[in-house]
Amino acid sequence: MVSKHRKHYLFASDFDQTLTFNDTGYVLSEMLGISVEEFERKAEGMAKLNLVQQGAELSYLLLHDPEFRSRVRRDDLFEVGKRIRLKENIKQIYEILDRRIDGFHFDFYVISASPVEVIQSALEGIVPEDHIFGTEFKYKASGEIESLVRATAGYGKVTRLDQLEEQLGIPADHIVYVGDGNSDIHVMLHVNRRDGFTIAVSESKLVAQIAKRTVLSDNALPTLVPILEEIAGWQRPQIRQLFESYGFLIQGWDRVQTDWVTLRPSGVVAEKVSAAEVK
Repeated sequence: MVSKHRKHYLFASDFDQTLTFNDTGYVLSEMLGISVEEFERKAEGMAKLNLVQQGAELSYLLLHDPEFRSRVRRDDLFEVGKRIRLKENIKQIYEILDRRIDGFHFDFYVISASPVEVIQSALEGIVPEDHIFGTEFKYKASGEIESLVRATAGYGKVTRLDQLEEQLGIPADHIVYVGDGNSDIHVMLHVNRRDGFTIAVSESKLVAQIAKRTVLSDNALPTLVPILEEIAGWQRPQIRQLFESYGFLIQGWDRVQTDWVTLRPSGVVAEKVSAAEVK
């Protein structure tokens, strides 16, 4: 139970390329002996059908592509999770959000288009299974995929986030969402519109200009910096001290303003994308 004297927040994170270095689809393809080029060709083909929610291309390949469907079983998805390369210190993020920020408690959830078996396997011992929501399949007795139950991609992420908000009784402005790519755009816009807080962990233009803060690091721990500053009101010395307690010195901490500018031939209006704050 969260103390009545602590502010209760929901921290929801994407999985692929947010908590990991490599994408589930590439790891599975490598395990099956399918080339990167072939996987990308198949995924792009699925995306062009316009029947697939953005970010759920792998799930639809598993369901409809003959090569993937005939070869992939439920146990294979758990094996992929074991091969996923995670960013360091995800467990420490879970601990800090749970009890290391005085006056605050954050429930850590993962919401991703990746198959739920992959995420559960990769984050075993780090994030509880009931805090992980991914794409769900129904399986035959043989382990072969029979049907798609739920794709947690695009608006599917919004739906799941709203369900958690209601279940946990958390106000909309107490939601933090972290993501990296185009499949996170819908949920980030949804969170921002309701005065929540969004963090991008990539320089993708579409995501970085939507997110309220952007953090670039090959370690998961710096993702907490905007939360500690903007929500908890911590100053830099206090943040440095927390990181040092986990054995890390902040060697570089640059804050820059990034403009993406596209120039076109004269006579055509030049386009300037709104500046996105990068931390």
